[in-house]
Amino acid sequence: MNLSLQSQLTLYPLTIREDKKHYIVEESFSGDFFEMPKICIDAINLINKSFTLDQVEQQLKPHYPEEEVNLVEFAEQLVELGLVQEIDGEEVQVTKNNDSPKGFTWLSPKVGQFFFNKVTTKLFMAIIILNILLVIINPQLLPAYHDLFIFDAMTFNILTFMGISLLLIIIHEFGHILAVRSHGLPAKLDVGHRLLFVVFQTDLSTAWKLSSKQRNVLYLAGICFDQLMILIAFILKLSFPEASSLFIGILGVVVLDIFIKTVYQCCFYMKTDIYYLCENLTGCYNLMENGRQYLSKWLPFIKSDFTTETFEDEAKFVRMYSVFYICGVLLTFSIFIIYFIPQVYYAYSQTLPELLHPGGNPYFWDAVVFLGQTILMGSLLIYSWHKSNTSRTY
Repeated sequence: MNLSLQSQLTLYPLTIREDKKHYIVEESFSGDFFEMPKICIDAINLINKSFTLDQVEQQLKPHYPEEEVNLVEFAEQLVELGLVQEIDGEEVQVTKNNDSPKGFTWLSPKVGQFFFNKVTTKLFMAIIILNILLVIINPQLLPAYHDLFIFDAMTFNILTFMGISLLLIIIHEFGHILAVRSHGLPAKLDVGHRLLFVVFQTDLSTAWKLSSKQRNVLYLAGICFDQLMILIAFILKLSFPEASSLFIGILGVVVLDIFIKTVYQCCFYMKTDIYYLCENLTGCYNLMENGRQYLSKWLPFIKSDFTTETFEDEAKFVRMYSVFYICGVLLTFSIFIIYFIPQVYYAYSQTLPELLHPGGNPYFWDAVVFLGQTILMGSLLIYSWHKSNTSRTY
């Protein structure tokens, strides 16, 4: 279907909202969102008034003398994005999938508003500050790698850690879900991965329906619930220092798990909650793509899969993000060296020798089950990686 300056377009119904720097355009049926500058919004408004591309172009040029106004090229982009319904009365064949979240609508918005409102958001910020002060005053609250090992049997250690970690992940994600539902929007829970860890993740795409300030709460909601959990663990450890070793051990696993997950939130080379918060605060919604593009010029081993446009005034944020990107990589290596590698070494040094002593030895079967757990977690990770790579295939 050929486009020319004499062409007249009919667009699908669009919802347009002004954002920090530009505009967010929502295609109602598919639930897709796009960021566009004001010149594009003006063009869309004129197209919706049934002007031809030539008429739209002539009206825009006097208002944007420094811009290259090419309506045919813009119309082609709209077609590629699936926003054009008809060209000169002829229907454009496009397959639309409505993948927007539809879940958790059974959860009343009032429940979400109970946890996330003007008072509680300030309270959560106070909790974060309190946790930092508690660690400064009581450095022994910081976790050590051996906090993972409560029992002599490695199977029990891993099962305990997996159970506690799963429970904390669910609490974290329900923070996001409750924040989303507080605005009456649907949510969706999915499975993903962060480096070597299988994780649940909440689809926050509906957040684009909200203002920038409201989106900040949605991105921080999971971390807020994490900090509440670690505050409870800190208080219990300080209040009952003479409690049973099992009780103190479980609290140690809680602190270790949340601490490592909180550190990973600061690894900006992954799209973590804090990364999305930084995108939202700066109004630069391709920070990672632009940052990798910028870094690839200086560091050849960093590959950029996308070519994106950096809007005006975004360059300084991209350069700043690039620094945090490198710091995040170094932070990850630090966590691996301080926690993960010693844990793996200790776990396998304790279990593998037991495989040489089969029979009635319970630690032999502990080693067998532990290796089975390792294979299971590896399989879940491979599935998550495969799913992630498949979703990138167009």
